[in-house]
Amino acid sequence: MSWRPQYRSSKFRNVYGKVANREHCFDGIPITKNVHDNHFCAVNARFLAIVTESAGGGSFLVIPLEQTGRIEPNYPKVCGHQGNVLDIKWNPFIDNIIASCSEDTSVRIWEIPEGGLKRNMTEALLELHGHSRRVGLVEWHPTTNNILFSAGYDYKVLIWNLDVGEPVKMIDCHSDVILCMSFNTDGSLLTTTCKDKKLRVIEPRSGRVLQEANCKNHRVNRVVFLGNMKRLLTTGVSRWNTRQIALWDQEDLSMPLIEEEIDGLSGLLFPFYDADTHMLYLAGKGDGNIRYYEISTEKPYLSYLMEFRSPAPQKGLGVMPKHGLDVSACEVFRFYKLVTLKGLIEPISMIVPRRSDSYQEDIYPMTPGTEPALTPDEWLGGINRDPVLMSLKEGYKKSSKMVFKAPIKEKKSVVVNGIDLLENVPPRTENELLRMFFRQQDEIRRLKEELAQKDIRIRQLQLELKNLRNSPKNC
Repeated sequence: MSWRPQYRSSKFRNVYGKVANREHCFDGIPITKNVHDNHFCAVNARFLAIVTESAGGGSFLVIPLEQTGRIEPNYPKVCGHQGNVLDIKWNPFIDNIIASCSEDTSVRIWEIPEGGLKRNMTEALLELHGHSRRVGLVEWHPTTNNILFSAGYDYKVLIWNLDVGEPVKMIDCHSDVILCMSFNTDGSLLTTTCKDKKLRVIEPRSGRVLQEANCKNHRVNRVVFLGNMKRLLTTGVSRWNTRQIALWDQEDLSMPLIEEEIDGLSGLLFPFYDADTHMLYLAGKGDGNIRYYEISTEKPYLSYLMEFRSPAPQKGLGVMPKHGLDVSACEVFRFYKLVTLKGLIEPISMIVPRRSDSYQEDIYPMTPGTEPALTPDEWLGGINRDPVLMSLKEGYKKSSKMVFKAPIKEKKSVVVNGIDLLENVPPRTENELLRMFFRQQDEIRRLKEELAQKDIRIRQLQLELKNLRNSPKNC
C-alpha cells in the first residue's frame, strides 16, 4: 500500500490575521512601562481601557471604540489609585463598569459615563480594602453578576460580593504569589498557577483544592480552562528553559496529557482560548507573533493551524468579547495589541475566509451573552448554572440593560478623644504609613505658613492702627 499524507479537515485551517489600517488604530498613548506580567489592556463592545505611565499614582485611559486615531496628551484619565495599576477588567454584564487593582493594596470599581470621560475621574464607585499587600489580579465571575475575585501578593484570593461591598470568602491555599486565575464555563471551578510551581484546581466557594500538580519539569506561568472539554492548558518553561505548553485532564493532574515545546525565546506565553471555535491562540510577550491551534478531545489533541507574524513586539493583548465582533466579515477573534515603543494600540482581526456575505452559522454557534445566569446570593448558596447564551445573528449589537448599584453603607462612628476612628482608618501597610506621615507633614507645614502669614498681617494692621492714632487730627 502506497503512503499518503494525512490531512486533517478543518474549517479554520485558513484563518488569517488582518491588522487594522492606521486610521483605525489608537495612537499617542503613553502605555505603562511596568514590568508586571499582565496585559495592561481591557476591551469590550463599547470601550478600550489601557494602563498608562504616570507619576504620583496609577492611572488608565478609557477610550470609546469609535474614537480612533491620535489621542491627545491631556486626554482625561481614571487616576484615583495611589500606586501603579496592575490589572483592569470590564464587567462582562455591564458595559460601563470596570474593576482595577493596584500596588496601593486596593481594588476599585469605576463607572464610566456615557460617551466616555470628559474630565479626570478620581472618585471610585466602590473601594475594596482587604489585601495586606499589592493586588496583582482581578477576575469577574463568568456567570454571576457582581462577584469579583482578586489575588494579592499576600498569597490570598478574596471573593467580593459587590452588592454589599465586602469580601465574602477567602482562598488561602497558596504558599507564594499567584500568577494566573481562570474559570471553567459555569464558574464552579477555579484554576490557578503560582510561583511555588504548583497548578491547582479549586472549588472557589469552599476554597478546597480538588487537584494539585507539582510542576517540576514544566514550570507553569499561565493557565486557561478549555471550555467544557474538562481540560486545562498551561504555558511555561521546560527544564531546558524553552517555552512550552502542556495539556492536562482537570480531574487528574498527576501527569500532563501532552507537552509541546514552542521555541527558545524568553518572553512569557499568553494563552487565549475560544470555546466556540475550539481554537487556541498563543502570543509571546516581547515578540510580534501569534500562533494558533485547534483543540480536539481525541489524540493528537492539539493541531497547529497557522502563525500571524508582525515585526512590532507586543507588551500585552486585549481581547474583544464575541458580541463585539464583526460577523459580516467572518471575524472569529479580535486582539488589541499594545506596541509600547510606538505608543500604539493595534486591532488584529482573525478572519475565516468565506466567499458568501450571508451569516455563517457554522462558525458562530450560540455564545455566552451579556445577561448573568445567577445572582450573588444564588451562587454563594451553592447553585451552578451555565451562561445565558445568545445568537450573534440578531443580538450581537444589543446592549445590556443592567445597571450597577453601589451598596449604601450606614455611617457609623466610634469617637475617641474627639477623633472618629472609622473615619480616620489606620494605615494597613508600611507604604500607607509613610504616605500618611508625609501627607501630615505637608499639612503641618502648610498650616505653619498660613499662621506665619496671618501673624505678619496682624502686625501690619497693628502698625496701621498705631499710625492712625498718632497722626494729627484734621481740623
